[in-house]
Amino acid sequence: MLSSSPLTAGVTLLIALLMFGTCFAVGKGRHRYGVAAPAVTGHPVFERLYRVQMNTLEWATMTLPCLWICAAYVSDVAAAALGGVWLVGRVWYAVGYAKAPGLRAKGFTVAALAFGGLGLLAAGGVIAQLVGVK
Repeated sequence: MLSSSPLTAGVTLLIALLMFGTCFAVGKGRHRYGVAAPAVTGHPVFERLYRVQMNTLEWATMTLPCLWICAAYVSDVAAAALGGVWLVGRVWYAVGYAKAPGLRAKGFTVAALAFGGLGLLAAGGVIAQLVGVK
């Protein structure tokens, strides 16, 4: 069976790759900075890598349902475009935060705005379906 949302599926795979990348960075950071599991504190760079991973996981948990609801009720193209912007913002956030905490804000803002757009479009699509608007 073919999906009616191949672009959204592609973005979802890229988001999964981003989450894998943040896990990998934390594992590598544990080794590089000598932070043995289960500790999540120690070297400041490791702590930033860990926060990037956790924050990305927290936001992906909210973003992925909105992404797919938007694809199902609005448009594959709109969902994938906003999902792509979210992904770019998260990568920008991750790279900036790993370098210095002050560099995370712009990427965070881009991703948060994309999430807001996905949420609004998804909600609008569901409401339109519920009230019978085509």
